[in-house]
Amino acid sequence: MALLAALFGVSRQRVLQITRRPGFPEPLARLIGTTVWDADEVDEWARHNRPPRPTDGDEDR
Repeated sequence: MALLAALFGVSRQRVLQITRRPGFPEPLARLIGTTVWDADEVDEWARHNRPPRPTDGDEDR
């Protein structure tokens, strides 16, 4: 979860919400204390489903 949180720039709680959404890739494995996803599948999902990050100029909007 921490790796996805860093990748997406969100909290671990938000990662839990994101990974439970319909269409998010299924994990490869659920191990004690961690879940493993295919990095390519997560990257592909993010390209199509994640809104762009705000830029410095977007803060005033």
